[in-house]
Amino acid sequence: MSTDRTDLIGPDETAFTLDLTPAQLKITHAALKAFLNDFGHNERSVHAVLHQILAKLPDEASIRAIDLELGR
Repeated sequence: MSTDRTDLIGPDETAFTLDLTPAQLKITHAALKAFLNDFGHNERSVHAVLHQILAKLPDEASIRAIDLELGR
């Protein structure tokens, strides 16, 4: 196994791009919020990363406006 770390993704580099439908976005947002609420106060590093991810998503009002039945 190679020990060369030059091929690893850096901490500030984009690792993955994900295209989501509106319904998928709403479910993803809800899952991330639930995940955030499940972690204890001692999990500051996890909380920080979850907040960074949620900040990349549309605002709460936009997410709430998505109708899962219509998908938009």
